[in-house]
Amino acid sequence: MITIEDTEYPEMLKTIYDYPVSIFVKGNEKILNFPAIGIVGCRESSSYGEKVAQYFAYHLSKRNINIISGLAKGIDSQSHIGAIKAKGKTIGVIGSGLDIVYPKENQYLYNKIIEENGAIISEYPLGVRPAKMNFPARNRIISGMSKGIIVVEAKKKSGTLITVDFALEQGRDVYVVPGNIDEENSVGTNDLIKQGGQMVTTYQDIDI
Repeated sequence: MITIEDTEYPEMLKTIYDYPVSIFVKGNEKILNFPAIGIVGCRESSSYGEKVAQYFAYHLSKRNINIISGLAKGIDSQSHIGAIKAKGKTIGVIGSGLDIVYPKENQYLYNKIIEENGAIISEYPLGVRPAKMNFPARNRIISGMSKGIIVVEAKKKSGTLITVDFALEQGRDVYVVPGNIDEENSVGTNDLIKQGGQMVTTYQDIDI
């Protein structure tokens, strides 16, 4: 457990109004204050979205930028995988206690993140099971620890957009990857671009 009084506590997280007083960490707590970008998107991701998530995570990791995501299915998982492929550091922020992996099929990825000197963090103590209300709260930590977030795929009414709202409230940059106009997973992202989100098509567009 790391409290806000500890030097390991993420400095970026202290700047949000509803920061957790303490977080639980498994893995490498030394990376919690490294420069980071969050990558978020659909759980029901397309092959295009998965490829894009890995692309950004891989190349940003090569620039010594931490990749933060939520260890969920889809875009989250691919973001962590991209960072691991680059031999970079990635942090999974979860909505349960550190002893409960959700979804269960991500047990291997959970272990791999730790093995590769990354970290898993949560504001929930051991034994807390994943609950619907935990995930929006989890999202404020993903954006709170990041200098900006990259939105890869989002439906019109996507939970991903909750993270975008947190990022905007926290003064973080919001980068958006455009998608095909006839794909459901692109409706939310393309709308964000119309609303002023910064469109990105290459990792070199990310200013960090």
